[in-house]
Amino acid sequence: MSQGSKDARKRFEIENKIETVDPDLIYKYDQDKHEAIREEGKWRTENQPFKKVKISAVALLKMVMHAKSGGRIEVMGVLQGKLIDSETFVVLDAFALPVEASETRVNAQAQGDEYLVNYLSYAEMVGKSENAIGWYHSHPSYGCWLSGIDVGTQKLQQKQGPWVAIVVDPIRTVSSGKVELGAFRTFPESYKPAESSQQWQSIPLDKIEDFGVYANHYYPLEVSYFKSSLDEHLLNLLWNKYWVNTLSSNALLSNRDYFASAIGDVSEKLEQAESQLQHSGRVGMSSDKKKDENQLSKVTRDSTKTAIEQVNSLMNQVIKDQLFNFEKGKPGSGGVLGK
Repeated sequence: MSQGSKDARKRFEIENKIETVDPDLIYKYDQDKHEAIREEGKWRTENQPFKKVKISAVALLKMVMHAKSGGRIEVMGVLQGKLIDSETFVVLDAFALPVEASETRVNAQAQGDEYLVNYLSYAEMVGKSENAIGWYHSHPSYGCWLSGIDVGTQKLQQKQGPWVAIVVDPIRTVSSGKVELGAFRTFPESYKPAESSQQWQSIPLDKIEDFGVYANHYYPLEVSYFKSSLDEHLLNLLWNKYWVNTLSSNALLSNRDYFASAIGDVSEKLEQAESQLQHSGRVGMSSDKKKDENQLSKVTRDSTKTAIEQVNSLMNQVIKDQLFNFEKGKPGSGGVLGK
């Protein structure tokens, strides 16, 4: 592994707060304990029984690489792991599903179900007995949240047992260098929260309605990442591929369509907010005006986020040029925009 790749991996682990853990504590699988938590039934009766998700660095890299490979098309996969207590999922591995997808939705049909059953059967035959505990899919460039279709899929699976949904945004991950990922569970049908538990997100204008309609149907889980000494060899192999396919690419060029779309989206939101503020001022409705000003503040945060992402991409490219294209002060054949 080159020094540049090693430095990039250290930075990646720091930015994503990947902790080193004792392999005996995290990887030892106790089937009886897992089943006892499952049979306890707390997840059936409580509104928010699970609070945390711990994800291995191996599973994290596999999810992001799969999501990146789909480009602007959504992809989907399954999570393998265990329950370590009545409120915590541990994701130890992830594998892709061969499912049909589009730029806005992904559906697991009969082919995906058959593949899932066969994969888990073969995994058990080779001594890998961890259960399927959830699913993941990608939202290329529009953030980590659950759409109406996602909510329906998650609710269906939660009826069968403890199940978690993970969403990865590969476009924003490449832009920032930090993985854009969220973990969620839906509320029971009988539970209606007083207000949405979702925090502010930069959602494209054409997705806001879907986000808003279903935002109070689910809640986020606290996400953390870990690795152990047992992962080191596999992590090195995965990292080399991850580094080449994602972080070592020029985000200013590979994500130019995303940046252009983000700027256009902010422009449309500003026009909308300006129109609403003018309308509120004419009719003299102070409560509506406060609401519109709050909307304007959200647009400001969107524009700030887009600017920061572009600055980060530029800074990352300058660092890469210093590492790979300059020799002791002599400029090489590259350049910040030369790749």
